[in-house]
Amino acid sequence: MHDNDIKDLARLLDPDHLRHLAGEVFFGRGQEYFTNGAVRSLRHLDAGIDARVLGTETYRVRMKVQEGELEYDCDCPVGRDALFCKHCVAAGLAWNNQILCGSLTITPEGTVVSEYGSDEELLSYLEGLGKDALLALLLEHMEEDEALHRKLTLCAAQARGSVTDISPWKDAFMTVVRKGEYISYHEAYGHVREIEDVIDSFDDLLKQKHADAVIKLTEYALSELEEAIGYMDDSDGMTGELLCRLQDLHLRACQLARPDPLELAGKLFIMESEADYDIFYQAIETYADVLGKTGRAAYRRLAETEWAKILPLKPNDKDPDRYGKRFRITSIMETLARTDHDIEALIKIKAHDLSHSYSFLKIAETYQEAHMPDQALEWAEKGWTAFPAPAQDERLRKFIVEAYQNQGQHDKALELGWQGFTVSPDMEGYQLLEKYAGKAIQWPQWREKALAHIREQIDKFRPSPKSRWSRPFDDHSLLVELFLHEGDPDTAWEEAETGGCSDYLWLALAKYRGEQYPADAIRVYRNHIARLLQATGDRIYQESVSYLEKIKTLSARLDEERTFHEILNDIRAEQKRKRNLMKMLDQKGWG
Repeated sequence: MHDNDIKDLARLLDPDHLRHLAGEVFFGRGQEYFTNGAVRSLRHLDAGIDARVLGTETYRVRMKVQEGELEYDCDCPVGRDALFCKHCVAAGLAWNNQILCGSLTITPEGTVVSEYGSDEELLSYLEGLGKDALLALLLEHMEEDEALHRKLTLCAAQARGSVTDISPWKDAFMTVVRKGEYISYHEAYGHVREIEDVIDSFDDLLKQKHADAVIKLTEYALSELEEAIGYMDDSDGMTGELLCRLQDLHLRACQLARPDPLELAGKLFIMESEADYDIFYQAIETYADVLGKTGRAAYRRLAETEWAKILPLKPNDKDPDRYGKRFRITSIMETLARTDHDIEALIKIKAHDLSHSYSFLKIAETYQEAHMPDQALEWAEKGWTAFPAPAQDERLRKFIVEAYQNQGQHDKALELGWQGFTVSPDMEGYQLLEKYAGKAIQWPQWREKALAHIREQIDKFRPSPKSRWSRPFDDHSLLVELFLHEGDPDTAWEEAETGGCSDYLWLALAKYRGEQYPADAIRVYRNHIARLLQATGDRIYQESVSYLEKIKTLSARLDEERTFHEILNDIRAEQKRKRNLMKMLDQKGWG
């Protein structure tokens, strides 16, 4: 480690820099962790520090200097998102505390001396112990540390040389996977780390060329883990990474061991067609080299036999297993067709399920990708007529409109596009209609038609004074949004004044009006503050103060500071019971 690295570490772990890295919230929590003694161990390593911090469980924190910058890592949920978490803060504060207390000393030469000794001194001490003393020490810790006991047991089994009995690894995996036991979100990270440790031992076996054993172990582990996932709160998807790692180990072991292709084909097909978590998805492609011609042919026979049992579905037919067995065997057959580069075979497979309009769209898209636009449009039109509204899929409508326009059939495209707009007269529908009519160079007339339709809907659904719930056409929000989209804020303002609009649009309008009509913007911001302060909380108060700052700036532009102070005094009088708000206003020094 360079001398400068120690000096950089001292600088980077300074409390003020820790606060900068973590932010006020995480720094405060990390400070509490440090004060409460959550840092259970801290070691100074060559390039930084390594610590264990007790949170919901014990997390490992590592920090080091790299080219003058602090690299950090914590295996807690926040740390896994590459954020500087409270555990990193606690570890950094603990390091600083050891410096202050003298248990760690930075010498003038830029090295660190610990009163507990260095790792080198520890190693020297252990080397000086006799065999019996080392064994006694190890056995003592094995009794208390289940993970250490498990690791040494597997090391001993591997040291035998020939791995004919894989039961120690199976037992270890069964112990850590805790099948049938509920694993909460907060337990999940530690749980996954334990499983990863056992998978590491599988990897070690493979490095020692015990490929046959690894094939059996990974198949066993995948089966057990798949069943256990149902009992785990895996909100962060960590078990998916474990499944992928086990599948990769299985593939690498097969590539080394070259198992019987017929037997492998049978196992792969069962796992792909029956597993619930896409285990061995598209296995015939992934294992093509290992299966060879013989194995691929066997896999195909198994798939075709199963496919023959799947009944075709017509529009609106139901299949309770559509997302289970049917989905998986369909995926397998599609993979085979793609492997053969057989477009018609692929279409035939997809056409086996025409129960939804989306099925027709997927066929149309497949033809489109194959540069067969006529067939694509034909299938899309079939799907559109097979399902009357409201069962039609809007994605299918868009596909057909685009196809019509590509063929120069603009009248048909606009007719279908207009139908879509009347079904969903919203901003997205308006922009789509603009796109379609723009290609036909007919936007001005279609724009007037669209605006007229929106106004008709507003008149038709105008709310009564007794209306309790807001609806799309209760005000002029859509018209305001459209005119802002078209770069016409003046007309948008007129619509808002006439029929009202949503809060976020009023604020957008105020941003435009503030340039030429500051009084209008002040009125919008004042009304918005009134709505905000119907609720309580520091976040609400901070937002209110930020809008008051806008009002102050606009008042100065009008050369009417009096306006700002009148509004400020009104708020003080109306909200005087909200002490935190009053404190924030006082801190501004506005008088």
